[in-house]
Amino acid sequence: MVKVYTQEHVFRHPWERVSAASWRKFGDPANRSTLSHIVEVDTVSRALDATSGQLRSKRIITVNTPGPWWLQRLLGQNVCHCIETSIVDAKNRSMALVSKNITLKDFVEVEEKSWLVPHPANPQWTLSTQETSIRCTPLSALASVAEKVEQRCAEKFLQNSLKGREVMERICSFMEADTNPIGLSG
Repeated sequence: MVKVYTQEHVFRHPWERVSAASWRKFGDPANRSTLSHIVEVDTVSRALDATSGQLRSKRIITVNTPGPWWLQRLLGQNVCHCIETSIVDAKNRSMALVSKNITLKDFVEVEEKSWLVPHPANPQWTLSTQETSIRCTPLSALASVAEKVEQRCAEKFLQNSLKGREVMERICSFMEADTNPIGLSG
């Protein structure tokens, strides 16, 4: 059974700033304590499509394995590797990201899709939509454990999503202050 969780958030910043903050989210040392579940992020490929003008990237993200310590011991791993693909379309002001775990897939499959687009009611703001689907492989004798693990994963992903938004808000505010160093309005 697949469970899907959807969240929306409005950043009161323009799309250009929010999409730029998305790239800075993992690299800023000031965010390490907030995003402590992220172990490492490595860019595997990045290419600009000359025809469409789209920037396509692929990154490997290593995270601490969500779940209780005994599960980590049972699985023999305390980290999980995910692959993130992204498409930034500056001409149409959209950014799409899809992350999937590539380890522990025999036990739990997680796919997270995120979109950043200008807010339909206020184009100076950005609408962020995030959809996370979690599927725990039911192990006949361990079906109830699988359900609990699925719930724990969902809770962790929702918590980490909130942390990610907090970091993005902080980066956007920093970028806004950096473009307006003496605090002039208008």
